[in-house]
Amino acid sequence: MSNVIYQSKINQIGEFAPDALADGMLILFKNGAPSDLADYCFIHNHDDLKQDLQVGQVLQIGKHTYHITSVGDVANTNFRELGHITLRFDGSSQAELPGTIHVKGDIPNQLFVGDEIKILNN
Repeated sequence: MSNVIYQSKINQIGEFAPDALADGMLILFKNGAPSDLADYCFIHNHDDLKQDLQVGQVLQIGKHTYHITSVGDVANTNFRELGHITLRFDGSSQAELPGTIHVKGDIPNQLFVGDEIKILNN
């Protein structure tokens, strides 16, 4: 049985967030992101991260499911404190940037306000 270590919902989508997504990058930030940054982000109502993000965990966004393949050095701190991480959909086993999490799977075409974000231990 998988257990949920994080759960949140998208409640705002920045003007340029879909463009970043089309380029293979999904940027999450909790409510209250700086406005210049918020334009590029999927804003969500942040929850407690019950456990560090790790390779092998499952990330669900809306109806899409992904496996985490690498976690940047500061991704856990940023996510805990700011609800902020950048997701890349390339399945890389090496995190390109310290705040990045890489996942394996197709880039979602579209995400919606109200879509749930869940992270589960496998």
